[in-house]
Amino acid sequence: MSHIPADRPIRWGFLGAGSIAASMAADLHHGNNTLYAVAARDADRAAAFAARFGASHSHGSYRAVIEDPDVDILYVATTHPFHREQALMAIDAGKPVLVEKPLALNATHAREVLTAARNKGVFAMEAVWMRANPLIVKAQEMVAGGLIGDVVAVHADFSIGLDFDPGHRLYDLSNGGGALLDLGVYPMHFAWLFAGRPDTQQVLGTLSPTGSDATVAVQWGYASGATAQLRCATTAQTPGRATIAGTAGSISVEPWFLNPERLVISTSKGESRVTGEGTAYGPQIQEVERCLRAGLLQSPLAPHADTIAILELIDQARADLGVRYPAEG
Repeated sequence: MSHIPADRPIRWGFLGAGSIAASMAADLHHGNNTLYAVAARDADRAAAFAARFGASHSHGSYRAVIEDPDVDILYVATTHPFHREQALMAIDAGKPVLVEKPLALNATHAREVLTAARNKGVFAMEAVWMRANPLIVKAQEMVAGGLIGDVVAVHADFSIGLDFDPGHRLYDLSNGGGALLDLGVYPMHFAWLFAGRPDTQQVLGTLSPTGSDATVAVQWGYASGATAQLRCATTAQTPGRATIAGTAGSISVEPWFLNPERLVISTSKGESRVTGEGTAYGPQIQEVERCLRAGLLQSPLAPHADTIAILELIDQARADLGVRYPAEG
């Protein structure tokens, strides 16, 4: 993969013009990046998005952006069932990709996408923006440095309150609906960062009338005796802070662990705080830029192996609950 010169902006092409794409576009001023082109199924929607965020090109066809020689990287921000097909199309065209989470509907599809990227020699990354957040990285450094001793427990919950509507994306199986893929990926990635791969997984949950997972409680067990309690739901909002507890103290990630503003550290020496700013998508964008300019094929902050492993655990949880997507065949 060729390096992009440091003095030239990274030119982004967006596939999809929804709310997540808008949040990313608003943060593209971080580093030396520019929104160059946007595509949506509806050409007018793409044009309106391009006008709003200053992109010089818009298209009513995804392929048009993928095949544009001036696009340096494609950001796949469509709904879940389309990620695999669009990422593979981009990779086949030799384009690096940042694919919104979940990278694909299941681990098999994710492995297919990431293998294709590796074989083609192009960068690919799942957009789990939390993993690039400076306070999350700082908390990892503290835990790795032994500040709270050996990790014994992780708690994380990302749940929202959304009235049941069979046509809403989160309740629609044909659109990859369900709490796990949209929300549960974050508690799982969080626990993975601080406790690693679990030895056992237990799952409790309830399904919505359409058969999507509406509430899911996951417990990870470790041979060391450590546990992780992780929860996600579409039925009611929860506070959203997360904790890592160890043999010598704890770290609370607040007020919302996906985009935290502070770490509260409690040890025998007392309580201390590390504050930051809610940084949204900026650090993820800068990490992608860094990787592209360095010619890397994956980011150490969100490696391919972690993306696949988390989806394997979600696959297992969905199997336990009986959730299956039409697009899985």
